[in-house]
Amino acid sequence: MKNIFTNRSVLKKLIIVPSILIAGLSINACSEDFLNQPAYNSSDTESVFTNIETADAFVQGLYRGLVPTEMFYQLGAGDTVTHSAEDGSTNNSKYNICNYQYDAKTPNTVTGIYSAMYAVIERTNIAIDRLPDMPASQKRDALLAEAKAIRAFCYYNLIRVYGDVPAIWIPLEEADPNDPNTLYPKRSSRDVIYDKVIADIQESINNMPASNGTPERLNKQSTNALLAKIALYAAGYSLRWDLNTNSPGIMSRRPDNARVQQLYQIADAALDSVIKGGTNSLVQAQGGKSGFEALWFNFDRRNFSTVNQEMMWHIASYGPNTNSAFGVYAHPGSRGGTYGSRKALQFILPSYYLSFNAADKRRDVATTSYSIYFLNSGNASDTWVDVGTTYSCIMPGKFRISWCVEPQAADSRNLNIPIIRYADVLLMYAETQNYLNNGPTAAGIAALMEVRNRAGIGSLPIPSGQQAFESALVQERKWEFSDEFMLRTDLIRMNRIASEIEATKQAMKNLSNRTGQFASTPVYRLYKFHKNAQVYGDPFLAVTYIDLTNPAQIAQVQAVPTSSAGYAAYQTTLKAIALANGQTSTADDKWYPVNMFQAYTSTFNGNARKAVGFTGGFNTLQVGNIIYTKPTGSAENGGTYPNWIEGGGDGLFYGFVPNKTELLPFAAASAGHPLIDNPNLTQLPGY
Repeated sequence: MKNIFTNRSVLKKLIIVPSILIAGLSINACSEDFLNQPAYNSSDTESVFTNIETADAFVQGLYRGLVPTEMFYQLGAGDTVTHSAEDGSTNNSKYNICNYQYDAKTPNTVTGIYSAMYAVIERTNIAIDRLPDMPASQKRDALLAEAKAIRAFCYYNLIRVYGDVPAIWIPLEEADPNDPNTLYPKRSSRDVIYDKVIADIQESINNMPASNGTPERLNKQSTNALLAKIALYAAGYSLRWDLNTNSPGIMSRRPDNARVQQLYQIADAALDSVIKGGTNSLVQAQGGKSGFEALWFNFDRRNFSTVNQEMMWHIASYGPNTNSAFGVYAHPGSRGGTYGSRKALQFILPSYYLSFNAADKRRDVATTSYSIYFLNSGNASDTWVDVGTTYSCIMPGKFRISWCVEPQAADSRNLNIPIIRYADVLLMYAETQNYLNNGPTAAGIAALMEVRNRAGIGSLPIPSGQQAFESALVQERKWEFSDEFMLRTDLIRMNRIASEIEATKQAMKNLSNRTGQFASTPVYRLYKFHKNAQVYGDPFLAVTYIDLTNPAQIAQVQAVPTSSAGYAAYQTTLKAIALANGQTSTADDKWYPVNMFQAYTSTFNGNARKAVGFTGGFNTLQVGNIIYTKPTGSAENGGTYPNWIEGGGDGLFYGFVPNKTELLPFAAASAGHPLIDNPNLTQLPGY
């Protein structure tokens, strides 16, 4: 039996590692749950690695906890696309963090990612240490390669959130207890860590199987894609500072330009291998759905055989022990009925919603302009409606609850967690080709066109210059990857976070004032009344609407009757307007207008909903605490910007400070936080 430290509590504090409980993953296509394998701890892992079956179960267990809730709960917003649905008056951590306001004290920083990643790293270190002692076999070598790739993913997550972090490469029980760095490791250079994990993957990737039975486990294709992603981060921009002096730093690449070039070449070769491998492709239109819609509907429904050619790696999250909160906060919100009262805590910035080309099939999948609400009392016999919303409450749509299978609990979704898609491979390849050749190549353009053609915007012009092509890729990534918790750090590695934040703040001011690119954005929208099916697996995509621009028609919809006596005549008027705009209506169809720049709960919008049958009209949506009660327009807000856009120490990205807030500080509030438990850790400069 290998020696184990007796002062285990001290070691736990070192990296906040919980007991090492290992279980296996189900490898069938349905991902029913992790198998009920025995639980192992570090005192008997030697017996685990005496046969390949239990060693395999141990490696499968490395996937548990690999994507902690805070990765999307806290850091799934602030990317100029998705934002917190609450405002500063709530002093809410999600709101502060999405606006880059940190104070290194709970709750205004993130601690869970640090502890969760080092817990998995400890387990990967055990596997990497013990597997070579087993008899040589193809399976053993594959498990070793898999463990190294998982460890690389953990360090990639740590570095993109915190920058330089401690580097721990051996199990705690193998470390020297007399070495101060064992108990209290210092920050290590991110470049050294990146180079180590990249070399690990390069040396072992040929041992990865072409298939591991399910994309819930890494295989050779997905590991190549992961290698490319890590290499791009290693070559990209990040906030750097001198670890010796801890003086403030700047956003920059690593200083070795030759290594930067080499990292792009590593990424390019890995992506080329995936593309030429021929086993992956984008999901295309099927069953009356666009390709993008078919991808996410079937992913939410757990019809993985339909989407796994694109979903190259997704983390199993199904069952009572492994079900995560992924997708709980990024959805349209529902109030009662079959789906229960599910509050959405994130919303989509309307500048993003309006950025889509009219032909782009992705907008109504990635976003929804509706929320699910009951018509009258909310009791079991009531009618639930996909009620049209305003610009201040456009909601995320990829993980809408009506597309999911029935969740087992309010804080679970039965959603696997998407990590790498083939669309990401294509756009990363377009990026590496553009960088290495000082401009777009035919192969890079073809990769971008695959993504655009699937989306329905293949006719958009392709920029010819290197910088312009990169800008097009930045925008394409935003359209393609909303709510997949990669955009925030992608913008940082591409050195676009500051410029994208400034552009978004200005775009939101322009929208609020109806100037610039939003000068002709219609104020009034006519929504078609739509009943929600109230069944899981409802394929409903979007509420039909008409943007009104005809002054006479606008005047007609503004004349909302003040009593029920005028409702029937008003509906006749609205149906005539719909017909004049190319929408036919049956006798049972109803329409209602919305002023998109007012609050959802404004007098006009509430009365308009009453005219279509809502008993109250001024209903409370299950959307955050505040946002749907706020207007978007400055005119609708008394001539000033609403405070969620700008004002009074609040507003979009009010905490962002270039060369400071691109990375998160370590928490330092109490025991259990990195800076309290480890006196050798230094804080991010500026805190």
